Amino acid sequence: MAAETSGDKKGILLETGTNEFEIVEFSIGQVNYGINVAKVREVITSAPVTTMPQAHPYVDGLFTLRGKAIPLVNLPRCLNVQSNAEPKNIIVTEINNYNIGFLVENVSRIHRISWKDMEPAPEVGDQSRVVGLVKMKDRIVLLLDFETIIAEINPEINAKLTTYEEATEDVKTKRSNVHVVVAEDSPMLRDLLVTTLHESGYRFIRDFGNGQDAWNYLQELSQREGNIEDHVGVIVSDVEMPKMDGHRLLKLVREDERLGKVPLVLFSSLISDEMRLKGDQLGASGQIAKPEINQLIGLLDNLIFGTPIKNEHSNG
Repeated sequence: MAAETSGDKKGILLETGTNEFEIVEFSIGQVNYGINVAKVREVITSAPVTTMPQAHPYVDGLFTLRGKAIPLVNLPRCLNVQSNAEPKNIIVTEINNYNIGFLVENVSRIHRISWKDMEPAPEVGDQSRVVGLVKMKDRIVLLLDFETIIAEINPEINAKLTTYEEATEDVKTKRSNVHVVVAEDSPMLRDLLVTTLHESGYRFIRDFGNGQDAWNYLQELSQREGNIEDHVGVIVSDVEMPKMDGHRLLKLVREDERLGKVPLVLFSSLISDEMRLKGDQLGASGQIAKPEINQLIGLLDNLIFGTPIKNEHSNG
């Protein structure tokens, strides 16, 4: 794959808070798509596939990579897009601690872009799998919501996003007084996250589909009189978002005189060792890999109330 980048800045993968990222561009039919490089383990040519009985309709079967059996999603079928040619590449990903391959027609190149140049996708359907788009000189590249696709295939993801330890009414009362700001670009995951936080007792939530809108709101809160803790108790942010990513949001929050000490937790499918190091360097209060909502709620309790709150029984 050829790299198509602007500027001569090197080592972007080692930098933090730059609001830049890299995408792998690929095509299916007449449409160009993209996936964040941070989600990609490698790109391979087509591999032998073993079909699985009663597999999800999007899944062709299993292929083997370095001794590990990995599900293969037929992305043209998933997106209901007609291919111009036989799909020949497999993008092997690691998302939500889950390895899965996506069969695509052709992988072309890597682009380095700024999150501010990624626009939110227009709402053209209830089940749109596009979370953003990047306008190139001669084409538009659509950024797909791979997390939603995986959640459709693997119901365990949704289960973990909605399963938490039930709290006492006293605990829920304490949580209800906390103002939570959420930044998450995937509509499906944002709805699940907000709903689960509401049900756990965190009733006062403002949610946003990108880091820029969340930052604008936080700046408004910082102008209000009184203790900042009375206006925002904790921030929960995804990493991969249009306009402004979670690392950039974290950097701005930590540099702000009033917001600097507000707890900010990164809740993302991209929490690898490298990404965890980036978050730590920027001052993240904690980092939880999706979809572990129960761990997230426990961490929020710890950050806000000082010690983990004791709960009674599990909710599922």
